[in-house]
Amino acid sequence: MEHHQINTCIIILAAGSSSRMGQSKQLLKIEGEELLLRSVQIALQSAAKKTIVVLGANEMPHRKLIERVAIDVIINKEWENGMGNSLKKGITHLIESTPQMEAALIMVCDQPMLTSDHLTRLIETGSTDPNDIISSFYANNLGVPVLFKKRFFKTLLSIADQEGARSLLKKNKDQITSIEFPGGEIDLDSPSDYENFITTNSHKI
Repeated sequence: MEHHQINTCIIILAAGSSSRMGQSKQLLKIEGEELLLRSVQIALQSAAKKTIVVLGANEMPHRKLIERVAIDVIINKEWENGMGNSLKKGITHLIESTPQMEAALIMVCDQPMLTSDHLTRLIETGSTDPNDIISSFYANNLGVPVLFKKRFFKTLLSIADQEGARSLLKKNKDQITSIEFPGGEIDLDSPSDYENFITTNSHKI
């Protein structure tokens, strides 16, 4: 018997100013492709039905990078209030633009080991698993990318501006199914993170 694949929208949170990096991490290149564009392409190659990108700091160069791609771009003028604020902007747009969506998959653009296969695995697990949250698991922690079924949309809209999706993972452990994400702990926050990744991991991508 075939299972219905859950209608999922990916929300890419890319509004931050990359203060620790000292420059826009969204524009850093991995194998010749900017992180933001790379993340969008990974989302589009997954089983998701729609992709929303939330931009904020450095809006113009970021928007220019993805202007030819068939996605929804949201500009969060309040991006300085925190990741939770950008997440709520994305969820609000999702509810208003495509109310038929059954799940939101939250991701960021600074996990260079992320693949479209992993995103699809989260969506496929969400399609058959009774739990409402399907989370990535790495370095003994739950984290993004994470899929929330529609029942959690209202809860997502009530998180504090400074909180991210991880706060909900801590509070709802009994409703979470986890999926291993090898390399998920690698994120690019500082110049040394980027340099280390380029020198030690680029051949693995």
